[in-house]
Formats: sequence, structure tokens, C-alpha cells
Amino acid sequence: MIRVAIVDDFDLLREDLCELIAGQEDMEVVWQAGSGQEAVEKAKKQDADIVLMDIEMETIRAGILAAEQIRDQGRGQQVIFLTAHETDPIIITAMGTGAVDYVVKGCQDADILRHIRNAYGGKPVMESRIQETIMREYTRLQRSERSLLFFINNVSQLTVAERELLRLLLDGKKVKDIAQIRCVEIITVKTQIKGLLRKFGCSRTKEIVSMIQELNISHLF
Repeated sequence: MIRVAIVDDFDLLREDLCELIAGQEDMEVVWQAGSGQEAVEKAKKQDADIVLMDIEMETIRAGILAAEQIRDQGRGQQVIFLTAHETDPIIITAMGTGAVDYVVKGCQDADILRHIRNAYGGKPVMESRIQETIMREYTRLQRSERSLLFFINNVSQLTVAERELLRLLLDGKKVKDIAQIRCVEIITVKTQIKGLLRKFGCSRTKEIVSMIQELNISHLF
């Protein structure tokens, strides 16, 4: 039997979920809670395989805090968020707790059951929208880490001319404008840009500008 816990402050919805789970031959409800804090306390006393966790309860992120504490208890109870929230920051923060899946309320009962069974079987099936959000954040963090390393290693080695070129690129200037401002040939500017691209491991100047802006270090140039 898959032992399921249900956490939601909306009594009617919690009762409906309990009824749904209880009606499955391979599932049982082992405990339920109406707040994040209550969930943490009940998780200490009785294990569940899967915890269906709402997010906004006694506070806007009560479920996220509860998931963190349940994770830290080290009893192996896996959290699936079942919530109305579907903004990128909430999804990213919620999945950062170590939750195995994220389901947006309003889906069919069959979908909820499918998510529970797959998570229990060790093969959670996050919907494409949730996967894309997480992968975008992973890529952003990976790029930021790479960018920071590049800057640590390379910024100090930039020439005065290269720093000036970066400043103009950050100001949104085009190659032709930069050539006029610096009173040089366009081919000279293009050659300097190629040098910058090599140093920062980028293929376009937009990538360098984006990295500087994301790291919030424009003032260095």
C-alpha cells in the first residue's frame, strides 16, 4: 500500500482528496493536516510514503517551510506539492526543498493518482511546464557560476581599450557607433570584439552583456 498524507487548509478539498485516496486499492491515507506546522508534527509521529502538500496555508509559503522540515527529519517522506500557485519563483523555491513533484490544482483526479504512483515507484513525472521552469533556472545558475569564474580569471587581464569597449556595449552602442566614438575603423572594433568573445567564451556580444548584467557588476566597467 502507498501510504499517503494530505496537507491542505481547505477542509472540503482535503476531505475530497482523502476520499479519492481511500478509494484506491493500492493507497491509504495515514494522516492529514490543515496547516504546515501540523504537518511537521504529524510527520514526526507517523511515516508516509508520499505527502501531498499545499503551499499557501497559515502563511503564503507554509507548505514550503513544512516540506523543508519534513525533509530534515530524514524519514524519507517524499513531498508532492499540490497547489494553486504556478509562478516561476514559487515553483523554483518549492522544488528547492527536495520535493519530487509539483502538481497544479484543477487537474483531473486520475492525474493526481498518476503522479502519486509514479513518485512512489521512483519515477516522478513532472509536467512539461514545471520541468521547463526548473531547467531554465538550472541553466541560469550554471551560466552564472561559469560567468563568475570567467570574470574572476579574466576581468583583471582586460586592457583599458577592452574595458572601454565593454562599457560602450553595455550602453547599447552598435559597432558603427563605437567606431565613431573611438575614432577608429569598424574593422578595428570587430577585431577587438573577437578578442573579447574569446576571453569570455561567448559567441556573441549580447552574451557578454547579459552575463555582466546578471552578475550586477556593470559598475566595474
